[in-house]
Amino acid sequence: MRVFLKYWLPVLIWLAVIFLGSTDLMSAEHTSRFLVPFLRWLKPDITAEAVVRVQFFVRKAAHLTEYAILAILFWRALRRGTNLRVQMSILFTAVWFACAIFAVSDEFHQSLVVWRTASAQDVLIDVCGAVVGPAIYLTVNRRKWTRPFANGVSSPRLPQARSMKSGSKTIGCVRLSSVIDFAIRKESSDTRVDAQ
Repeated sequence: MRVFLKYWLPVLIWLAVIFLGSTDLMSAEHTSRFLVPFLRWLKPDITAEAVVRVQFFVRKAAHLTEYAILAILFWRALRRGTNLRVQMSILFTAVWFACAIFAVSDEFHQSLVVWRTASAQDVLIDVCGAVVGPAIYLTVNRRKWTRPFANGVSSPRLPQARSMKSGSKTIGCVRLSSVIDFAIRKESSDTRVDAQ
């Protein structure tokens, strides 16, 4: 029960927030009631065209953000809230697929709401958010992995960047599979330390 509350309840709550956001409550008409006065307060001489552009950008950024958060929560729940020990690429695909299915169902739900419309473009933005979320999560946690442990022993470093020739440019990169393998090794060593 503790695992459910800690890892899966946030996923369910966030799914409910997204579902609520696809109702009439978060339609363009309702969000403009807050956004337009705020924009006019920031810049009193803003044009109507600029307001429409800003509102469009804010709404699309909200799509990207809400699905990035959903993907992070799914990632966290599957990594920590289950006994699954799968490759990182399979986990990433499962998270991405779950977010994509929910994005499609969310847009279908919007097509049933009178003041909302479904959009394939929004599904694509949502799916991009589902890719960005775990990428940010791994990037932020990568910094944690390179810090010393509490007992003063240094944690292993991530694989060093290596140069690859691309035409006339040299690009520094770390193979994603190396980072993923490192994350799996690090997490399994953390689990062993916690068990002791």
